[in-house]
Amino acid sequence: QICLSLVKLLFYLAHSPLGSIVLLDFQPRQFVMVDGNLKVTDMDDASTEELSCKEDNDCTLDFPTKSFPLKCSVVGKCEGINEKKNLFNAYRYFFTYLLPHSAPPALQPLLSDILNATGDLRYGINETLRAFEKVLHLYKSGLYLQKRPLLLKDYISLKGFRTVEGEDYKCWPSYSHLGCLLSIHSAEEAAAICNSQSQCQSFIVTQQRTWTGRPLASFQSSWTDLIPDTNAVVYIKRSASSGERL
Repeated sequence: QICLSLVKLLFYLAHSPLGSIVLLDFQPRQFVMVDGNLKVTDMDDASTEELSCKEDNDCTLDFPTKSFPLKCSVVGKCEGINEKKNLFNAYRYFFTYLLPHSAPPALQPLLSDILNATGDLRYGINETLRAFEKVLHLYKSGLYLQKRPLLLKDYISLKGFRTVEGEDYKCWPSYSHLGCLLSIHSAEEAAAICNSQSQCQSFIVTQQRTWTGRPLASFQSSWTDLIPDTNAVVYIKRSASSGERL
């Protein structure tokens, strides 16, 4: 969410009515999340000036660890230097820390492609935004889910119940530090996640939604102490419930 919102912001800056705007003091502390959108808190160091040049050798974009040769345009400006400076700063301050850890395994190669392409400045802001929107579409639609055996049939579902909240086993990347709370596309995906975790014996699908509209599911190591909850459904492994009376 943070990276996509940042890319949308940089897309606007690259195509603003004033021309391509560069953020000269590009630091994480200069941004804040407001209603799920990333915003710049200080525009004092923004500029529409693009580096003047006489030849291509005048257009090297330098960073502490990398340098990029750019073209000198016919009007004597370094082509796309503001856009590329913003994009590489987004890569080194945000993408490298956030993208590798925040997606289902099937989508991680696509995010790695974005990471590598922006790190080498092979993508401009237009291509980067299209790539992010493709990943978002796959994520929201569930099209990233590979065909696999149906596992939900191995679970008993109880509508209108949930287990008592409490500290349980933890997983990554959980929405709660007390247990394993993950976003899912469907109960079928939740069953696959539960089967992949040795501690998991049950999971609860709640009415809580993430910013993409996906429901949250809580994965737990037991299924005892059920309490009524009209907004929840608890799924219990048949193997875990064998010999017990529901």
